[in-house]
Amino acid sequence: MGVLEKVTENFTRRSREILGDNLVGIYLHGSAAMDCFNEKKSDIDLLTVVDRPISDEEKRKYMDMAAALNADAPEKGIEFSIVKRDVCRPFVYPTPFELHFSVAHLPWYQANPYDYVEKMKGTDKDLAAHVTMIRHRGKCLWGKGIKEVFGEVSRECYFDSIWNDIKNAEEEITANPTYIILNLCRVLAYKKEGLILSKREGGNWGIENIPGKYRSLILQALEEYVWDRKGKWEENCVQEYAAYMIEQIKNGT
Repeated sequence: MGVLEKVTENFTRRSREILGDNLVGIYLHGSAAMDCFNEKKSDIDLLTVVDRPISDEEKRKYMDMAAALNADAPEKGIEFSIVKRDVCRPFVYPTPFELHFSVAHLPWYQANPYDYVEKMKGTDKDLAAHVTMIRHRGKCLWGKGIKEVFGEVSRECYFDSIWNDIKNAEEEITANPTYIILNLCRVLAYKKEGLILSKREGGNWGIENIPGKYRSLILQALEEYVWDRKGKWEENCVQEYAAYMIEQIKNGT
């Protein structure tokens, strides 16, 4: 059994134990659902849906479960949100969530679990992108069927969600070039052609559809993302690329 299968199987089993009859379903999205999972580069993206609000005690149990599973997970770990079914169909945007976790939040939870559980709630624009991915290419690991649970996300809400992720690309691209280069490609692919793509697919689309002067940059990002072949990034070049792509996304139809 591979690491992805082991982690998702244990996540599903423990979710059922903790949430009982409140659990509606567990859904896999992101690279793991789109057949481009890379243990060195990818996290495991999960969305848990419940019928009713969950207690602080259940949240702590869920967080303890996630923290323990991260020991067996890839380097980027698990990322999940818990949402109530009544915000999924019809879809509510920005989407309220009951609990959220990623590896970046683990030190906070370990230092003060009560503070984390109390404060980690609100709304998350990213959930529009996650639900769109689930409806188009996600996998139900357990529970109710995807189309039964999740309503359609409007084009406007989905675009606002993915735009929110790259709107500061010009300032942020030098800190995380691989992710942003490929993400800009898939956002432009959606704006121009309505395509819902993984980062790898976005890069392949970019090679075919973005001016040739940026082809080597996109290829470099793909090589680092897919094969972990690291190279030196030219700061001026990546910033020029980001400015070009943001302008294309703003003006694309």
